[in-house]
Amino acid sequence: MTNPTKSTYDALNRAYDHFNKRLFSGQLPPCLITMQRKAKAYGYFAGGRFGSKDGGEVTDEIALNPSHFKARTDEQSLSTLAHEMAHLWQHHFGKPSRSGYHNKEWAEKMHDIGLHPSDTGQPGGKETGQSCSHYIIEGGPYARAYADLAGKGFQALYVELWDDAEAKKKRKAKAASKTKYTCPDCDAHAWAKPGTRLICGECEILMLSDNDDEEGGE
Repeated sequence: MTNPTKSTYDALNRAYDHFNKRLFSGQLPPCLITMQRKAKAYGYFAGGRFGSKDGGEVTDEIALNPSHFKARTDEQSLSTLAHEMAHLWQHHFGKPSRSGYHNKEWAEKMHDIGLHPSDTGQPGGKETGQSCSHYIIEGGPYARAYADLAGKGFQALYVELWDDAEAKKKRKAKAASKTKYTCPDCDAHAWAKPGTRLICGECEILMLSDNDDEEGGE
């Protein structure tokens, strides 16, 4: 039986080593690759974020957002890995902006590895800025490196089978099915379906729902 954790991280380590060799001449040190859900982001880089408890070892983090794997091709998802590797390169060998700004040096490195920086992720976008994506340059170094990786049997990334939009609808529907009721005398609380008539066991009076408060409020 396949071990999904081992399969996922073995594949990402393999991709990292492959791109390091092909796009960065093997210069980059090892790093910790993680899966993180960060709103509206395909991934991020954090220099020196992890290490051993005794401080003897420090390593960088590259995080990938698995929420986007299903909607994107593996080539696109792994281009995010290469994008963050460009940040890692700059962290160790260049001059990154203190604020995490995508500066000109980083943009030039992106061009070198075959990714075109763009704040829209499309042709014509700004190449620098606080938030900056990219698109793959057709026939460029990254495209060729990925094609070689895929041709050697790269294992496809796992994708989320849950539909986030559908899950949110279900959570909202579940929340709407419960209404909070409060005793007007002792402030005891209870929850039940909207329209339920609840009697407080202590005060023996009708409990009021939040909807009653809202409808009767000034």
